[in-house]
Amino acid sequence: MKKLPVIIFFVLITSCRVFSQNAGLYDTDTKPQLISKQFSFTEGPAVDKKGNVFFTDQPNNKIWKYGTDGKFSVFLDSAGRSNGMYFDGKGNLITCADAKGELWSVNPKGKVEVLLKDFNGHIFNGPNDVWVRPGDKGIYITDPYYQRDYWTRTKSDLDGQKVYYLPKGKHEAVIVDDKLKQPNGIIGTADGKNLYVADIGDNKTYRYDINPDGTLSNRILFITQGCDGMTIDRQGNVYLCGNGVTIVNPKGEKIAHIAIDEPWTANICFGGKNKDVLFITASKAVYTFKMNVKGVN
Repeated sequence: MKKLPVIIFFVLITSCRVFSQNAGLYDTDTKPQLISKQFSFTEGPAVDKKGNVFFTDQPNNKIWKYGTDGKFSVFLDSAGRSNGMYFDGKGNLITCADAKGELWSVNPKGKVEVLLKDFNGHIFNGPNDVWVRPGDKGIYITDPYYQRDYWTRTKSDLDGQKVYYLPKGKHEAVIVDDKLKQPNGIIGTADGKNLYVADIGDNKTYRYDINPDGTLSNRILFITQGCDGMTIDRQGNVYLCGNGVTIVNPKGEKIAHIAIDEPWTANICFGGKNKDVLFITASKAVYTFKMNVKGVN
């Protein structure tokens, strides 16, 4: 019984420490704002230089734009069943078009260029998420296998689910990690030195060093939690999607959780003119959440 007050004191001190970390990221009374629920399944939010957010409604095969003026518009019909997306430095939208297992670049006018259509003659499983290395030095993609009802194929054409890298100016990808069970979310740091990859199949997220040639080294376990999509802020905190949004500091410690009232939270990015509003795709809906910290892109 004499140890109980000490335990309570420790818990209170720990709780206060975590709370103080959370308070700097967003106001404690901030709630997720539902802005639309007109979709079938939302995914892949990506922000352009002006703060407009583009996202997919994958079952309906469209890419939507949510402007900084708060208005929705269709950016691209017949969007290749695009999933994860990310803008390059030239304003092209890089998309994981998993209808045919391709990687696309879509210019601001909606013109499509296929960057990748296979790996050594084999169809990709279904490119899922993507990150563009700063300076347009190359593109990283995750390639898990999720059977789609719009595919005619019923099994993988490859011998695993891997992470690939497409070097700048090249037309063939290279494998940079083939040891994951089911890689999904991916994001890198603003300085281009580190990459985070979620192995949702093994409920883990890893951090890598990025070598000058784009290959990866020094893989370490960042946190024992996998996720769907992810993003990162200017403080280096990583945001993991799945059961709401879990915020993890650069040390791999959970410091906050944003509950989203939907069956699944798929993906996330920072948007808005100041890049200080989380744009969250969750099941049939999209939400915003005001932050006190900004995104890196």
